[in-house]
Amino acid sequence: MGLVELSAEAARAFFDTVMPHLGERQRRVATGAMAEALGRGGQAFVVEATGISTSTMSRAVREVRAGAEPSERQRAVGGGDRPAAVKQPGLVEALDELVHPSTRGSPMSPLRWTCKSTRRLSRELAAQGFRASAELVRRLLAQMGYSLQATAKQKEGASHPDRDAQFEYLNAQAAAFLAAGDPVISVDTKKKELIGSYANSGSEWQPTGDPARVNVHDFPDPTLGEHAKAIPYGVYDIANNAGWVSVGDCADTAEFAVESIRRWWNTLGRRRFPQATRLLITADAGGSNGYRPRAWKWFLAALAAETGLEITVVHYPPGTSKWNKIEHRLFSHVTMNWRGRPLTDIATIVELIASTTTQTGLTVQAAYDPGWYQRGIKITDQQMKQLPIRTHDWHGEWNYTINPP
Repeated sequence: MGLVELSAEAARAFFDTVMPHLGERQRRVATGAMAEALGRGGQAFVVEATGISTSTMSRAVREVRAGAEPSERQRAVGGGDRPAAVKQPGLVEALDELVHPSTRGSPMSPLRWTCKSTRRLSRELAAQGFRASAELVRRLLAQMGYSLQATAKQKEGASHPDRDAQFEYLNAQAAAFLAAGDPVISVDTKKKELIGSYANSGSEWQPTGDPARVNVHDFPDPTLGEHAKAIPYGVYDIANNAGWVSVGDCADTAEFAVESIRRWWNTLGRRRFPQATRLLITADAGGSNGYRPRAWKWFLAALAAETGLEITVVHYPPGTSKWNKIEHRLFSHVTMNWRGRPLTDIATIVELIASTTTQTGLTVQAAYDPGWYQRGIKITDQQMKQLPIRTHDWHGEWNYTINPP
């Protein structure tokens, strides 16, 4: 007895220090092991030193005597509070009703046009009489198979029934021209860019703490008027993996598009294809070089007459512009080359485009086009009848050849 009285104060100090750092099961192991080590009277001694109940003390001794195995669990299987889904019948179903895709846009869904954050979902469940914190909502959503996901661009929409056949026709035309050593070019207008000290997506190596300073707002410079945006029109030479970009600042018109092709031919094409008598152009179905604008064909006829080239045009089917080779073989690399750089003026834009290269050998030349191009030029039916144009048997609206006079 004297030994127990002598050790009681030290035992209390020991347990006061250790117990707050232990889990529920670890406390039982520690107290049970101490009681067993003390022998007779040990259980009563530990109960007095720690303040635990006698029933807990008895359980702790039984577990130690049975040989407590290391485990990450603090409680036996089935221990602890019941799950919220069990205590609140209908909670899971109510949450699923709020977030299931079938309810999106439904007039009966309270969150049909709202942000479905966990906090918002928690408030909506509370309005229905349930108790569910934002963290509980997050856990339940994970258990139900939900996760945060962005939209995925995979749906093509209503495609033309002859889409695949047009791709086959286009590829066959390109292969025939390339095999004969004739030029094949892919053309398109790149996204218009604001000229000035504006933020450009991406990042660039700069001294730490010294980023390029740009305007807070992307309001066009009023002093530039209609010249506030740069309009890059590209020509991609498939055979030579080479690009040409005319950078205008007036308007993206059919005349501007054809002038860009003319500048490519006079600068690069004529020298690379000195024996060529024909040219194949692959283009999108819409825009300034689409198959509908009459002006596109009118100005192409003028180019054919000027160069003596037989110009064949094959258009990508509607809604398939992302397959145009110029998009992923030229424009994507231009965008990566100037990421994080403010496009302060036309000269900077031209320089950045011309400095674009790839490991596969892409070369690019660029030049500013100071020309002024009138919008809304109308080509009459009589003028169209004068064009030396021959539509192909397969989808003549998409595939046609313009002969020089």
